[in-house]
Amino acid sequence: MIISHKYQFIYIKARKTAGTSIEIALSSICGENDILTPISKKDEKVRKELGFRTAQNYFIPRKKYTKHDKFNFFTEFKKARFYNHMPCREMINYIDKKIWNSYFKFTVERNPFDKVVSFYYWSGSDQKYNSISEFIADGGLKKIAAYDMYSINNVVAVDKIYTFENLDYFLTDLSERLNLENVLSLPVFKAKSHTRKVKKYQDILDKKAIEMIEVIFAREIKLLNYQY
Repeated sequence: MIISHKYQFIYIKARKTAGTSIEIALSSICGENDILTPISKKDEKVRKELGFRTAQNYFIPRKKYTKHDKFNFFTEFKKARFYNHMPCREMINYIDKKIWNSYFKFTVERNPFDKVVSFYYWSGSDQKYNSISEFIADGGLKKIAAYDMYSINNVVAVDKIYTFENLDYFLTDLSERLNLENVLSLPVFKAKSHTRKVKKYQDILDKKAIEMIEVIFAREIKLLNYQY
């Protein structure tokens, strides 16, 4: 996730939506006071080699600690921090109300049927399960249902939800909103894109898998009118 005071935006990073590539692109315009949460060592190396800002300012000031944070700090010396894939409902506890209400908050969502297939291969689950249906039935999708990430009390909390299927529009629209001189571009490097073995999700999802995805991602499907 990124909080940019320089350009007054907050990026909520959903899983399997080109999030790391987007973070790297956004890092190119961030200022020294902006908050960038850590990504993997490999991806941080890419940011550094491109000359972009790497993880910075992500530790939360103690004056903003919740009771839970204070307990963790005094018992385990565990410092509270902003983190990758942090949901809005947690983030809002540490951000000034004026900033939260005035900054442009956005995320990127993806067709759930396609997202599930991507996650299935990325997580190596094709080596552990006989089918995606078995993987889903075993609770494999708990980490990628994104609606709860960009909502608070079941109400969408971001100003704009872009889609993975139209990243060109996302880059153009965001660049215009931020009044950038040049349109943002994703790095040539594609994070984590080498693991998927089946390109079309229709070629691997069976009826049972489709039905389970429709239930688990019902809110996302309704919100963005996604279809199988």
